[in-house]
Amino acid sequence: MVMNRIWRFSLLFFLFVTTTPLLGQQDSLPASNEFKGVVSGVVDFFYGYDFNQPEGKTRLPFLCNHNRHNQLALNLGLIKIAMTKGQFRSNVTLHAGAYSVDNYADEPGILKHVFEANAGVLLSKKGNVWLDAGVLPSHIGFESAISTDNWTLTRSILAENTPYFLTGGKVSFQPAEKWFFSALIFNGWQRITNVEGSTKPSFGTQVVFRPKDDVSINWSTFLGSDDPDATRRRRYFSNLYSQFQVSDAFGLTLGMDMGVQQRLRGSSIYDPWFSPIVIGQVKWNQKLKSALRIEYYQDRTGIRVKNDHPNGFATTAVSVNMDYSIWKGLLWRIEASNYRSRDQVFLYPETPTATNFFLISSLAYRF
Repeated sequence: MVMNRIWRFSLLFFLFVTTTPLLGQQDSLPASNEFKGVVSGVVDFFYGYDFNQPEGKTRLPFLCNHNRHNQLALNLGLIKIAMTKGQFRSNVTLHAGAYSVDNYADEPGILKHVFEANAGVLLSKKGNVWLDAGVLPSHIGFESAISTDNWTLTRSILAENTPYFLTGGKVSFQPAEKWFFSALIFNGWQRITNVEGSTKPSFGTQVVFRPKDDVSINWSTFLGSDDPDATRRRRYFSNLYSQFQVSDAFGLTLGMDMGVQQRLRGSSIYDPWFSPIVIGQVKWNQKLKSALRIEYYQDRTGIRVKNDHPNGFATTAVSVNMDYSIWKGLLWRIEASNYRSRDQVFLYPETPTATNFFLISSLAYRF
């Protein structure tokens, strides 16, 4: 209770100190009212084969990207319109494909196809203070639902079980070139429409530090719940990662997710989950890249990955991928991934087993 009040007070204080002084800073806002609009898009087709041979077309229930077996499918097709005029900006992105089917299953009707829909106003050019509201990209993590944004073809277990999007408001502030801060208030945990029976918001923060051009350190948090008020269990979550461009040919990402959630409403017992991850990428030449990802995901009580096994979901995952740029905007990728768990949490095809191996290839065009 005390911790929750402290975070709420901190957020209100942050909003106060970043917006109140702006009333006297209108002369710092840009004078140009020129309208600019940019249209872009992505089409990402893939074929995956799961050697555990699941009986259905969906491979694993805790994934939402490239999650089809023995089927040529559209993972993500989207079109985005980004608009700016003076101190205002807006983004509208609509999408379709297997990703929207899996990750937006709880959203009604047309909202399943809203990838992004937000508007923002520049409150102060000094400090680059923005206020944005709507369906926003998540402030958590270094992986995107857009495959071509990532070093690997598939997403990590870590990324697939944290929000890709949020619905609410965000204040962002960049006091210096090396620092970036934001504070957010939003619905639940990755929701457009809130959970039925929930009237309380969730909160988030983000701090980014770039000591050098080739080093970035990011710390993001979540404080809130994804339950109705009657059964509301508090959830606290931290995402910390660093990215290093060691040389022109080699990049490295180190990350750690840690979270806790109340076992029951009002309980003093909190159940944890965590996930460390390492990704290295090698650029062989202008057209060819490869990457290695190693991660471990532990969720003993099924907060994020539902299970009833003695050790919960305690899984090590290794993937290797190769990317080939056919021409500008057109990328071919292939990846092999292997999961190994302490318990028999997977099926082959209906027999419990501790391992899961799959191959995936994709062809994505970005314009």
